[in-house]
Amino acid sequence: MLSYLNIVEERKRDMDIDVIKDKIEYCLQILREKDQDLLDIEVNERTITHKLAEYIQDQFPNYDVDCEYNRYEKDTKRIRSIKNRSLDITKLKKYQIEKLIWEDKKALTIYPDIIIHKRKSPNNNLLIIEVKKSSNNKGEDFDIKKIEELMEPPYKYKFGLFLRIGIQNENNKCKWFPR
Repeated sequence: MLSYLNIVEERKRDMDIDVIKDKIEYCLQILREKDQDLLDIEVNERTITHKLAEYIQDQFPNYDVDCEYNRYEKDTKRIRSIKNRSLDITKLKKYQIEKLIWEDKKALTIYPDIIIHKRKSPNNNLLIIEVKKSSNNKGEDFDIKKIEELMEPPYKYKFGLFLRIGIQNENNKCKWFPR
């Protein structure tokens, strides 16, 4: 059983980007070794991310690893329009504020493919991963926007990864996002 100090030390190590990259690369190798058949028959991305998340959980035992997790504390994870992000609301007229509130209500609920975090602890959001199969060329811009938005307040993920999973022996491609 790990002592509290061991857990703290392990968590500090887990926050190093090079350690994270090594662990994710190792998990991708395990996925390729154990589940190549899934990649060969091009199962859906959710099946692949679920298997990958299982291997990631083994590498990050002091964190929760979840797929399609759409919660932030008791609320759903949402992203809003980027153009509204930098507005100084004190300089707006009443009708402009009402429009922003209306747009805010229409914010998009999102479901990150894989996250490494501590549930109910918003200061421990470590990594968001968005995955696309190499055979899928749609939605990459939106996935990257999700990563960027979730690295900002209030979510504050420390790192992001856009992962293009190679299908049928193609190489994986990783695009990392540090905060």
